[in-house]
Amino acid sequence: MTTAADAYASDVAFSPAVKAIQARKGSREAYARSEQRGWRTEVDDNLAAFLADANSFYFATASADGQPYIQHRGGPKGFLKVLDKQTLAFTDYAGNQQFITQGNLSENPKAYIFVMDYAHRRRVKIWGEARVVEDDEALTTSLMPKGYRAQPEQVILFKIAAWDTNCPQHIPQKFDAGDVAAALAARDARIAELEAEVAALKGAKAETS
Repeated sequence: MTTAADAYASDVAFSPAVKAIQARKGSREAYARSEQRGWRTEVDDNLAAFLADANSFYFATASADGQPYIQHRGGPKGFLKVLDKQTLAFTDYAGNQQFITQGNLSENPKAYIFVMDYAHRRRVKIWGEARVVEDDEALTTSLMPKGYRAQPEQVILFKIAAWDTNCPQHIPQKFDAGDVAAALAARDARIAELEAEVAALKGAKAETS
């Protein structure tokens, strides 16, 4: 039986059932060592920078009886904001009005954030608890990305219990359309610059011929 003295942050994911399977399949010893090092429970500079560059993540909740639900959240880079070392927050935009996430959180606060960076083949997993904040105009305004064309409906606050990263294995490399367009525009501008230099050199050569 695990007591408070020997509890680990990773226990949020490594339940007794999970540990039993790890033991049966031979990975328990390695993960027991990682427990000693500890999963992170606060936002550090690396996580803050990672989230500041993220424009998309997946938000998982479950109903009181454990029925899971995953919803995509997107916005301008940095729309998932760090309020303090253990609190994240984002504006919840008006959508299809199914309210599955909000319903789940009203009876089960446990939640999970999964952030994928396809371009750099990185992913971050964040466990915690979340709650919906309605009718707080000041908070909503402070979290709403400036100039973003979406209708803010409420705010979701997420208290971090633990977070960890994954290796890049099997992550396909993909790039945002905006980043690709910017790279192509820079390439085309450089090509035009080089073509102008070549034309100028040809003109100078013709004059001296």
